[in-house]
Amino acid sequence: MAIKVLIVDDSSFFRKRLTEIINADTTMEVCGEAKDGKEGVDLTLRLRPDVITMDVEMPVMDGITAVQEIMKKAPTPILMFSSLTYEGANSTFKALEAGAVDYMPKNFDDIAHRREDALKTLRDTIKAVSRSRVRGFVPRPAAAVPAARPAAAPAATTARPLGGTAPAAPKAAVAPTVQATTPSRLNGAAIGEFNRIHSMLSNDQGTPAAARKFSFGDHSDETTMFKRSGKTHQLVAIGSSTGGPIALQQIIPKLPKLNVPVVIVQHMPASFTTTFAQRLDGISQLHVVEAKDGDVLQPGVCYIAPGGMQMIFERQGMSARVHILKDTGKKVSYNPCVDVSFASLAGIYGGKVLAMILTGMGSDGCEGCRMLKQKGSVIWAQNEESCVVYGMPQAIVNAGVADLVLPLDEIAADIVKEF
Repeated sequence: MAIKVLIVDDSSFFRKRLTEIINADTTMEVCGEAKDGKEGVDLTLRLRPDVITMDVEMPVMDGITAVQEIMKKAPTPILMFSSLTYEGANSTFKALEAGAVDYMPKNFDDIAHRREDALKTLRDTIKAVSRSRVRGFVPRPAAAVPAARPAAAPAATTARPLGGTAPAAPKAAVAPTVQATTPSRLNGAAIGEFNRIHSMLSNDQGTPAAARKFSFGDHSDETTMFKRSGKTHQLVAIGSSTGGPIALQQIIPKLPKLNVPVVIVQHMPASFTTTFAQRLDGISQLHVVEAKDGDVLQPGVCYIAPGGMQMIFERQGMSARVHILKDTGKKVSYNPCVDVSFASLAGIYGGKVLAMILTGMGSDGCEGCRMLKQKGSVIWAQNEESCVVYGMPQAIVNAGVADLVLPLDEIAADIVKEF
């Protein structure tokens, strides 16, 4: 049975091209089109689609209001399309808060020129969103969906515009070209460290851990009772992807001003992390910032990895200095990548990290958590029931890396207990 997709967009050009792209995949079909949010709500009630693609700015009823109405009347997985602007980012976060599952930057150029990597990215993301968990919505059983569960690539596309910056297939013989975000800060040692981490995260064929396929079985909710580890932590590290922005808003604002730094690696486009950091900072006791090259990690400060970049660390006295690097994407499936950042932290903090993986597609973070675990650090996973997509947390559970599996609404309080 094909996945039924409802398209809601005021652009007739975008609706037409999107319909062609979706219907070209035999596992999906467009069941309806709406030119504004109100019509989108009406068609949702009548057609009961498996997934909806939703524009943000529309006449009659905007996308945010439409998401709110749909979640009240007929909860359905929704993929938002957003412009890469400050206003677009703000509107996207409001749509996610209203109940949308995920978002993609809206790029007419990629759609018009039919770039194949962009089209595949779009199709894979729609399929993944159709199987996500939203309030009151029961996902279609996996067996009824012809396409296999996506591994790393769909999650990576969440953090990139369609097309141009999507990752190429991994190639063992091609080393990534790396440069600092600011020419004056070009640091050979940091580049060498980045490439060393890459080597550690690669298997014999040169495939980064984030791109490897993991077996996702039908496990029951494996939530475990919280018990303080008794270990001393010098840093809190969090990795997340699809559903992460909302999950983080249920954790960070509930924390007191901790006496250690907090590091967040969330799959997100470059133009979105500044806005996200500002939103979190405004509602949190911790000072939340988008990490910058050269920052020295400070207690009570939460650092969000810049979208589209890699964040690694070097020792700086008793703390660590941030290095923000940009790569070609030839070997890294995510920018930023949880595995890369966590592996770097393992080399500096060893067993003194409290690390956790939240909701997200794929398995990014599994190898980084394994390295931290080997050093003696404590690893937590968000439980299946509270995840939008139980991919990244399940990868570390299946790998036997997670010390605790916790519901989202208990994580903040349990972090406090650990300290």
